[in-house]
Amino acid sequence: MIADKQNFSPFNEEPISLISQAGEWTAPFACDLKDEQLKTMYQQMLAARLMDERFIKLQRSGKMSFVAPHSGHEAAQIAAAHAVRVGTDWLFPYYRDYGMTYALGEPLIEIFAQVTGSRLDTAKARQMPMHPSSKELNIFTGASAIASHIPPAVGAAISMKIRETGQVVLTSFGDGATSEGDFHAAINYAGAQGAPVVFLCENNRLAISVDFNKQTGAENIAIKAKAYGMPGYLVDGMDVLACYYVLQECVENARAGLGPSLVEAQVQRFGAHSSADDDSIYRSKEELEQMRQRDPLLRMRRFLENQGLWSERDENLFKKEILGEFQAIIDTLAEAEKVPLEWMFDDVYAEMLPHIAEQKKDFLG
Repeated sequence: MIADKQNFSPFNEEPISLISQAGEWTAPFACDLKDEQLKTMYQQMLAARLMDERFIKLQRSGKMSFVAPHSGHEAAQIAAAHAVRVGTDWLFPYYRDYGMTYALGEPLIEIFAQVTGSRLDTAKARQMPMHPSSKELNIFTGASAIASHIPPAVGAAISMKIRETGQVVLTSFGDGATSEGDFHAAINYAGAQGAPVVFLCENNRLAISVDFNKQTGAENIAIKAKAYGMPGYLVDGMDVLACYYVLQECVENARAGLGPSLVEAQVQRFGAHSSADDDSIYRSKEELEQMRQRDPLLRMRRFLENQGLWSERDENLFKKEILGEFQAIIDTLAEAEKVPLEWMFDDVYAEMLPHIAEQKKDFLG
């Protein structure tokens, strides 16, 4: 439990929010985060937004094959990274979660190498873009098959419980994933076994183009937790501190042996579902403009400015610095040699099986 704070009540009717649109602290308890952590959270949100914009430019210039934009999801993603113990707990993210992996500490060069399929990619360019992973940070490799990473997340959490490691798993997914059988099988098993896992649904109400109300008859995702014997929390996903405090409580409750929980962060997806999607077909410019009025970056920036912790000068300096890092990395990747095609045969198994060795031999001629 969070010391000196009110515990959050599950199955709340209105999304939990701690910061107003004007950047005012509205919670019934004091914010106990240090100034540096508050600034770091905002810097990571801003870096994630700028990264997203750069990904789109790289895709349009032919340097990336695919993008799944995450603008509008930054608050939930950065909050999740701060709620877990980095390098101890495990993250099972989905393909829109590069803001989360960046905030966890994944080096920018690894991120850019992965999305561009560079020779410097630690996954050897054998995953499609937007599939984060990190052995050092305990980040399970992202997958394209919707919700397919959720059962392995629960399995890992049950293993941690059996071995009494004190670790926790956090797995994230979109609202579309909750319409998949993998989600229901996994969350049901987690509830039955008391697995130390936190389920984070980044609900942007659009499974590509399918509106939330066409996916479920439930009033929200959080209420589904009742059926699985765990608490469910509805959170304003555009409020990074609300997301952080709720997720921190859920993570520490799981660590204390109190079992799993489901957190629904109601976010907005400012971009298309992916670079293969035309979102203008199913939503208007006016609707998108209304969404942008609730931009999580604007809210957190106003909060920091009200505290005297951020200024226009800080904003400009940070943007210049991070954009410079991006460009230096892109230049480095451009100088790297191309990925050898024969790498595709490596690491399929711990030891190469005879038939794969034969395929490699035939390929190399």
